[in-house]
Amino acid sequence: MQNITTVPLVIIAPVRDEADLIRLTLDSMVAQTVRPVEWIIVDDGSRDNTAEIVNEYAQKYPFIRLVQRPDRGFRKVGGGVVAAFKFGITQILHQDYQYIAKLDGDMSFGPRYLEKMFAEFERDPKLAAVSGKVFRTEQNQRIEEIIIDEHVAGQFKLYRRNAFEEIGGFVEEVLWDGIDVHTARMKGWNTKSFYDEDAILMHHRLMGSSDKNVYRGRLRWGRGIWFMGYHPLYAVASGVFRMREKPFVIGGLLIIAGYLGAALRGAPRYENPEFRRHLHQWQLAQIKNLLFKSKTK
Repeated sequence: MQNITTVPLVIIAPVRDEADLIRLTLDSMVAQTVRPVEWIIVDDGSRDNTAEIVNEYAQKYPFIRLVQRPDRGFRKVGGGVVAAFKFGITQILHQDYQYIAKLDGDMSFGPRYLEKMFAEFERDPKLAAVSGKVFRTEQNQRIEEIIIDEHVAGQFKLYRRNAFEEIGGFVEEVLWDGIDVHTARMKGWNTKSFYDEDAILMHHRLMGSSDKNVYRGRLRWGRGIWFMGYHPLYAVASGVFRMREKPFVIGGLLIIAGYLGAALRGAPRYENPEFRRHLHQWQLAQIKNLLFKSKTK
């Protein structure tokens, strides 16, 4: 019989119209060697049978609970996910939790995923947030959705509660999952994603394609990094880097176009000058390190 440990973790999963994929996430969670004390799945106005599927599992597993929000009538990318997540926080029953996570409803992962995450927390008391690396399957091949080691996958973001509360939680914007990580590091915490065969996150939807199409998603990404406060050099470098991912070349160009378009319009930016200074210092240091490494090869 499987030895299951329950930890003081609350997971909140904002979902909308995930009937085709959510069983993968549910099956992955109920197979974990380490389980959360509570998993709140927030149905954010689904029009398919997402809620029925979740209730089917909730009847078998008491730690799973479905809560529902009214249908706003459309999928609000970024901000809508965070708004649903914040609603989930108000529904927490186990108020003595020590860890909190946001999980998407289109993911799957191995049975030791949470076990591996908590081993990292044990190793580093200054670790604010952690995740494994993200992959998707294309033509029977496993393709990595590349994130740097200092970043944490937005699809399954696991936080220490005190670190999460110190950064003020997530902001209701498209690049919420970049703002939180850099805020944590600015406040002296560590954040990381790492590769381990037992800690792989499989993403069953192309990143950035949930709102109509991936092209629109890449433009939105560019507007998001403008809002977040990216340095222009790092914004261009990011677009060039993403040209090697689908949609090849055009995706990276659209990120740059989205950023420049927002800059030319004078679109709003994240109102935190200290954050932007810290972000620019970090980004320029990353570029400098990359250039220095390339010259020494």
